[in-house]
Amino acid sequence: MGRSVLLTAAAALLLLLPPGTGAAVTRLRVSANFECRATADRTLSRPRCRRPSRPGRPLEPPALSLSRAWLCLPAQPCQPCLRVRLALPTSELGGVRGLQLTFLELSSNRAGWLQIWQRRRVLGSSAWQVQFDCFPAESGQQILVSLRTIPDRGFALSCSHLVTAEPPAGPVFTHAWVPEVRAIEVWVPAGPALMVRLCHQLALECEELPQPFHQQVVVPGGHHISLRYEFLVPCLCIEASYSHHDSPRSKHCPFHDQPDAYGPELWSSVRFHDYSTSSKDQMAMELNATCPLHPQATLCWREAPDEAAPCHDIPNSTASKDEQVYILDKVDVHPQLCFRFSYKNSSHVECPHQPETAWNVSVSVWGLQLRLHLTSRIPAAFSAALCQRRGGQCEPEAPVYTVTQPEGSAPGELALLLPVQILGSCVLVWRSDVHFARKQLLCPDVSRRHFGLLGLVLALGLVVTVLLLNCRGAWRPDDGVPGGRPVLLLYSPDSEEHLGLVCALAERLRAGLGCDVRLDLWETGGLGQAGALPWLYAQRGRVGRQRGTVLLLWSQGSARLFHRWQVGMADGTPGDAHDIFGAAMACLHGELGAAGRGGGWILAYFSRFCSPHDVPRPLRPLPTYRLPRQLPGLLGALRGSPPAPRRCRRGRVGGLLHRLLEVGTGEGSTPPRPPGAASGT
Repeated sequence: MGRSVLLTAAAALLLLLPPGTGAAVTRLRVSANFECRATADRTLSRPRCRRPSRPGRPLEPPALSLSRAWLCLPAQPCQPCLRVRLALPTSELGGVRGLQLTFLELSSNRAGWLQIWQRRRVLGSSAWQVQFDCFPAESGQQILVSLRTIPDRGFALSCSHLVTAEPPAGPVFTHAWVPEVRAIEVWVPAGPALMVRLCHQLALECEELPQPFHQQVVVPGGHHISLRYEFLVPCLCIEASYSHHDSPRSKHCPFHDQPDAYGPELWSSVRFHDYSTSSKDQMAMELNATCPLHPQATLCWREAPDEAAPCHDIPNSTASKDEQVYILDKVDVHPQLCFRFSYKNSSHVECPHQPETAWNVSVSVWGLQLRLHLTSRIPAAFSAALCQRRGGQCEPEAPVYTVTQPEGSAPGELALLLPVQILGSCVLVWRSDVHFARKQLLCPDVSRRHFGLLGLVLALGLVVTVLLLNCRGAWRPDDGVPGGRPVLLLYSPDSEEHLGLVCALAERLRAGLGCDVRLDLWETGGLGQAGALPWLYAQRGRVGRQRGTVLLLWSQGSARLFHRWQVGMADGTPGDAHDIFGAAMACLHGELGAAGRGGGWILAYFSRFCSPHDVPRPLRPLPTYRLPRQLPGLLGALRGSPPAPRRCRRGRVGGLLHRLLEVGTGEGSTPPRPPGAASGT
């Protein structure tokens, strides 16, 4: 007992220190230099026990120190509370497993207790250093705190503290900003020395600057010190206190209303963590800011990868905010599709940190067609539209073409063909299955190696147009049939040259004859949504209802595919769900068998890619036209009119078309690649 009384007296004499303000506490917690757990009675909610992230100056054991702090629980007003710090020489006491603090409010006899237990015993451990934040108390109350060990080893400490309403006045100092050397000079008036530092004012505490800028310097009275900072930010403050423990503090934050503190250095002090993912079509960025910062984030499109390039705002693209994470869904993630963070009078553009893109596109020229080659790692839909440059802008023009890579399909290449009506046209390509996407501008180079094929298709377009003008009286659209009868155009993709002629013919029929041409390359949006076979059957039904025509452009590749289809039919092999050509043959076979003839079907072939012997015997009853020689007859059949006048059927125009096609073949055009077996339209 004598030993415990001496220890109690020593603690009371050594630790009777001036009350200080302390830092605000947002929840009850225990900090200890050992693994611990805490329990408490009903007057205290169970505090959290943890190791301190930045341990303070240790106390010399045995010690019990009390100071005033503020308890600011969520959704409750702040109130005074009592902070407890203690040091316990456990090695001298032996076998101590924990300790108990007992609190007593002398005026009301309100009491409470807190027990702190060591989770795992450590041999040869140093003295326990414990801090409890904190016991709620009303201003003006005297609180008695007692300490004993568990199990009781006869050791006890006690101390009392008067909880005051207002903290004592802090020290006085003056300062000056020296931007040339990125420093703040602090002058201490004559009198006691002051402990001076720079810190960043957060919501409840002033956090020290990172190394090597953290300095806490004792400045004698009548002297000054220059303290360097890393970034000029609005929460940069100067804090001063007396040199003794738990001294009152004075703090001044001179840059809170300074416009210079909201410039580029504010954003340089922020660390951005990019969590954007193309697979989720989501942009997400987390901000770790030196100062409490709550900016607004919107999307913008940067013209070039250069950080100095302008970033154009995208309307209605404000990101949602969760803590300090900014999220925006349905975004085509791209290194140049960025977040613009705006706060007060400043803004900053931060782009995704991953340079890779989920998809890429290239363009090649085939006659009057632009062929887009799209590769994508994710399921997506892409749209494209032609545009003409005007004053630095290139606005998309109707129609818009779409192609889709369905969900669940393997990554691969997609192709999209666009008819070019004006030489020098550019094309805009973008993802159309998201809300926010960049538009990629491609302006192909029509170089000399394309001139032969370009001349070939130009000739075809020119002559078809001449034919249409010369025979417009015979082919005037019927009244009540706006836009002409529909034409469903089916083919097999033998070569790029053949594909270019198919598209050129389709475009001329649409633009010159006024036919409603249905071509899978122009319907890839609907085809991707409905599926290949449902799309074909829907188009065939529509053409039949409107007394239209199915135009089957035959080739040597078509003959091979037809033979393969016949073998599969004989073997009972189920057809491919994506084989439009095979489905078309099945549909034609059924109609030929039911009616004895294929009503509404026409077969045509380009003489350069096919001969009459390549047309299978079952299809020879169909009306067949050899192109380009019998092009006038084909046009008349598509219109459903009698054979055109002789001047439109044969003669000078047909011969001119034939000669131009032959010249186009001989003057620099790339010869057609050997037709390969392909399944398609």
